[in-house]
Amino acid sequence: MPFTPFHLGPALLLGLIVFSYIDFPTFLIANVIVDVEPFLVLALNLEYPLHGFLHSFLGGTLMAFLLATIMSKVREWFAPILAFFKLEQKASFRGVLLASFLGIYLHILLDSPLYPKMKPLYPLDVNPFISRSIPTSFEIYALCTISFIVGIAIYAIKLVYQKKMQ
Repeated sequence: MPFTPFHLGPALLLGLIVFSYIDFPTFLIANVIVDVEPFLVLALNLEYPLHGFLHSFLGGTLMAFLLATIMSKVREWFAPILAFFKLEQKASFRGVLLASFLGIYLHILLDSPLYPKMKPLYPLDVNPFISRSIPTSFEIYALCTISFIVGIAIYAIKLVYQKKMQ
């Protein structure tokens, strides 16, 4: 899914479900940051695979450490946004690191069945997620869309519950 909003559906849903354990803004960013790779390939007309190194677990691991390091330094910038959406959290490096890994790995797992040339197990030259028993593109996009709708519903319920608790 080159730079599409589809990854935000599972990110929103899962992020709200595990809200107490992960850093929410880091998780949202981690779910889409990997698509900087296909964006740059297309924007700069590079002779490089759309879903290359960053779309592998090895590249994703390096990206997760980089994202966690950056987010741990700039995380306080997100506090006003989180307050506006009533999603306040205390940030911890552990939560930021966990969110980075879970988000990036989720992105790779969602993209792997869609792109036969993708090599999620790089340096191995295989994509074991390509098979007839794995969901189709339509099913993955549908899952992402439904996840977004359910995530919005959970967020709305959370807001109503918070309002009642005041």
